[in-house]
Amino acid sequence: MRAALYARVSTEDQATEGYSLDAQMKSLEAYCRSRGWTPAGRYVDDGYSGRNTERPAYKEMMDFMDDWDVLLVLKMDRIHRNSVNFTGMMHLLNKKGKEFNSIREKFDTTTAMGRFVMDIMQRIAQLESEQIGERVRMGMERKARCGTGTLGSGHPYGYVYSGGMLHVDVDEALTVRTMYKLYVKGMSMEDISRTLNDASIPAKKGGKWNKQSVHGILHNPLYAGFIKWDGIIRKGDHSAIIDPLLFHKVNGYTPA
Repeated sequence: MRAALYARVSTEDQATEGYSLDAQMKSLEAYCRSRGWTPAGRYVDDGYSGRNTERPAYKEMMDFMDDWDVLLVLKMDRIHRNSVNFTGMMHLLNKKGKEFNSIREKFDTTTAMGRFVMDIMQRIAQLESEQIGERVRMGMERKARCGTGTLGSGHPYGYVYSGGMLHVDVDEALTVRTMYKLYVKGMSMEDISRTLNDASIPAKKGGKWNKQSVHGILHNPLYAGFIKWDGIIRKGDHSAIIDPLLFHKVNGYTPA
């Protein structure tokens, strides 16, 4: 039987013992030898969450499904941490006549009991994932109300993220101020984006400006020196690019 060997680690569990990509792949290869299976492909996703299917190696594996007969993983949560995605994958595997095997849980899709228990275990994995998400959200809310520093914003236009802090990018900050001034003078967001594109001023990552990207900057209190998360606004530790009074002219309120 031809086996597709799939291994995954997220940024959170890269350092967890037994979950390294190398450890997973060695276990998968050893299992293949014990079953007399032939590895038909080794697919590795490094630093990707199991909560979605937008993983390059996973997508490649599913695209080349004709090359293998069974999908082999070390543990069920390596392939999916969402019961909806898992169910969708199993439906596709069944449709194509493929099997699924998880070493740790000793489950396969050749028996009714295996399919039943696998569904239960996947729902437990989803519950654990959702509980982690709830704890992260609670922590973020506490930080938004009482903490310091940023709240996960990477590199918003006008700033660079370094040393755990946001620092003003001088050139991009000039563009941000220009946006606010043009809007106060009566120019629409669509016209502002067109003006920036005509002037060959690139958006973040070298892209084109559009109404949505301009809107995001004009209505974000970050540029007035504040941090906003889920309706909570507090003074940030970073330098403001826009005077709060100018922000008020654009938005009708002053962050506080």
